[in-house]
Amino acid sequence: MSMNRPVVTALAAALCLLTAACGDSSDNDTASARTTEAANARSGYPVTLENCGRKTTFEKAPSRVVVMNGASVGEVSTLLALGVQDRIVANQQSYGMSEVKGRAAAIKALPTGDVKPNDAFDIPREAMLGLRPDLVLSTTSYGFDGKNGFATRDQLSDVAANSYISPEGCGQDNSKMTIADSYTLLRDMGRVFNVGDKAEEVIAASKKNIDAVSAKVKGKKTPKVMVLFSNMSMGSNDFSSVVAKGIYNDILAKAGGTNPFENASKTSFADLSKEKVAATDVDALVVVAYNDPNPAAYAKKLLKEFPQWPAARNNTYVTLSDSMYIGPSNDLAVEKIAKMLHPDAF
Repeated sequence: MSMNRPVVTALAAALCLLTAACGDSSDNDTASARTTEAANARSGYPVTLENCGRKTTFEKAPSRVVVMNGASVGEVSTLLALGVQDRIVANQQSYGMSEVKGRAAAIKALPTGDVKPNDAFDIPREAMLGLRPDLVLSTTSYGFDGKNGFATRDQLSDVAANSYISPEGCGQDNSKMTIADSYTLLRDMGRVFNVGDKAEEVIAASKKNIDAVSAKVKGKKTPKVMVLFSNMSMGSNDFSSVVAKGIYNDILAKAGGTNPFENASKTSFADLSKEKVAATDVDALVVVAYNDPNPAAYAKKLLKEFPQWPAARNNTYVTLSDSMYIGPSNDLAVEKIAKMLHPDAF
């Protein structure tokens, strides 16, 4: 059936109104690109991070997150602080206690993915790939080392999963870590999950608290503080879990203290003999508990073992847990240590 010209013209005009597709094709492509760009701007995506020499792009917020062990709770605590814990499908980080009320219980309630850790105490390659993650978090590069039986970053990328190593964790020595790295972790995860405002809120509150505490102890004598992990062995000597370097020293400095064992090692921990420990004046103890139900008992045992310490004579110690790690709560460690060292300032 043939149509006369006016009818064809009218039909074409009607289709133009319905489809808005009557312009030049290049104009349509430009308009479509602008629409996509505007939508991306509103959503905050794509987001590209430079992480340990690797560019990682997120087209949307991750929805299947796996948190590797790493003997830390910094990464999972950061996700909790940002309110995105519902994206976690498997968490291997556990502490058993926290300076933040309710956090230990919240971590315990997270799904584990029913994963059986391998001999390297973390998620083996096959189990990791079976979890179908779109983001895997690791404290250090150790968690992506194929020699340990873990999925590598390339293997994860092959199944469309992004990976992230926490600040100063590109190697396996985080002796240069500071509180600023906790803020970097918060900001990076804020961008990844499009909750940047929340990240800045947490950072601002932390800085405000630390600045207030530091102002109170400024100019005061800086006691010598021994920081160590309770009932843990990391070397061959009696005291192999004594802190030498890392974020712990930044926390101590802001609390008005100093670490007498800072130069005992080039790495995070000093492997010390009992004689070396006994010969050092220790004014106060910070005992960090890692899945230890009674760190106070360990502190009291040490004070009894070294009665010559000023810390023993004055019974000066504090027990802490996750606030001493990279994570969102370093301000609480600063505050608690400062109150122990300088009670008259509060």
